[in-house]
Amino acid sequence: MPETQRLIHVELDERTMVRRRSEVEHERAVAIYDLIEENFFAPVGFVGPYRLMIGLEDNRLVFNVRSQEDDPLTQVPLPLSPFQKIVKDYFMVCESYYSAITKSSPAQIEAIDVGRRGLHNEGSNLLIERLAGKIAIDFDTARRLFTLICVLHIRG
Repeated sequence: MPETQRLIHVELDERTMVRRRSEVEHERAVAIYDLIEENFFAPVGFVGPYRLMIGLEDNRLVFNVRSQEDDPLTQVPLPLSPFQKIVKDYFMVCESYYSAITKSSPAQIEAIDVGRRGLHNEGSNLLIERLAGKIAIDFDTARRLFTLICVLHIRG
């Protein structure tokens, strides 16, 4: 991807930080690492590379986009309501998946994982749709960002 259409730094605004399960922290770390390694991120009207902070404010998801030098460029708020059911369902399937790993057959684990990936894809596609006209992203970037959105929803 062109250097001007990519993220070079990603963080979560975790003012209400809680301790999370090790699996969740691992997913967060991997998503951020993978995002920095490879992404397509192009806010309309700006030239990057970009720094991004993702947070929750007033029942909205907020993408705070900054320049490479950390100067503010734009904030893109998105209503949370379209994401809430997918995130809730995704959490339920993830709990089933983590539980199944220790006590289920490989076929059962695979079936749950297919459902988990399907919900993750649905959330990623919704994110692409909701950011359209504001920030262009590709599917892999959307998947990693959706993971981070899920992490932000964990409140203890």
